[in-house]
Amino acid sequence: MFSFQLYIPRAAGSAQCAFWLPGADLYKYMFRTGGAPSGTCRFMQERKFFMVFYTKPLGREKLAEDVLKADRAHCRKYGPCGVGEQALYLSSFYLDRRYYVPFSCVERVFKRVAMSRGGFTGKGMFASLPYLVVVCRDGSEKQCLFKREEQVDELLSDIRKHYPDIRLQSLAVEERLRRRAEEEAARVRPKISEKAESQIRGLLKAREYLEERPALYEALSRSARAKRVNERSNPAYRWAALAIVLLGILASLYGLWAVVTRAGYGIYFTLFGLAAVFLFAGANVLPTGKNNRAYVDRRWREACEAMEHHLHGYSGFPLPARYAHPVVLTRMIRAIEDARAVTAEETFEVIKEDLKRLNASVQVDQEEYDEIMAVKPMFLVEGYL
Repeated sequence: MFSFQLYIPRAAGSAQCAFWLPGADLYKYMFRTGGAPSGTCRFMQERKFFMVFYTKPLGREKLAEDVLKADRAHCRKYGPCGVGEQALYLSSFYLDRRYYVPFSCVERVFKRVAMSRGGFTGKGMFASLPYLVVVCRDGSEKQCLFKREEQVDELLSDIRKHYPDIRLQSLAVEERLRRRAEEEAARVRPKISEKAESQIRGLLKAREYLEERPALYEALSRSARAKRVNERSNPAYRWAALAIVLLGILASLYGLWAVVTRAGYGIYFTLFGLAAVFLFAGANVLPTGKNNRAYVDRRWREACEAMEHHLHGYSGFPLPARYAHPVVLTRMIRAIEDARAVTAEETFEVIKEDLKRLNASVQVDQEEYDEIMAVKPMFLVEGYL
């Protein structure tokens, strides 16, 4: 992967020679000669420096160098991580796709969400930190922080599609799901009327129709979340962040000038200026072409129009296009099974009231949280109309 120009110091009466030596052959040369020739130490240090930016294996199992290079170059990228054909690529604190784990070593991959206090109140949505957690067969664990939770969901969907043998829940979640399934099987549901059963069959059919085009309802959910976040953000913060970034750029330029002219304290201006630029550029708060009110509103309208066009082929769909999501239909089916409503119209109103009651004092499990995050932003941006 690296070639080194190896200088052999000249002996008495002989000329100095130089030649290129591949990195692997350099170590062979050292082993055979009993040490590094003079002049190679600097090149070994350079090789060690550049290896900092190379993808490293997390466990003992490694991929061949040529296989790793090709697989990483063509991996499907999701935020700081990636999914290749041979391995799963994970981030470090600073670098994207810094480590890799061959799929033969992966035991399970799942999402972990850390939530702060807040909730779906008038002040905004859950303030959350999404993590991707990878558990290897040797018991080791690695978690990677993502900026956007939908990137974690997309990565898990990719793994579910291409690597169905990998488990996508933690041990605790699997145990909780098992207990819930047992409780559901043992629970005696109230007897419902024939009309209610007919409504359930209609909702199941509508859900199957939606699931034929998952990209449409996923776009609806994503655009609603982006619109909700943008609406609850103070525009003054964005322009303040832009002003700080501009000041950081000016400080960096002055710092570089001060370093060149030896005016003093130049390095400090440069470092603080660059820190401000990278901090706010990475925080996704700057007003950009894709981070402004007009853009997110247009995305929401386009997602609603695409769903309306898709529903033209389904006569009597039980939901408005702006709320057409399988999770909404699933929660409606549960409400009818629990005898909380009979018709689709009544059930839809029940679902609205359930979502309105969620606030900072309500604790939910991971499965419930995923459902809420998928559908509640759509109701919030439309005012539950």
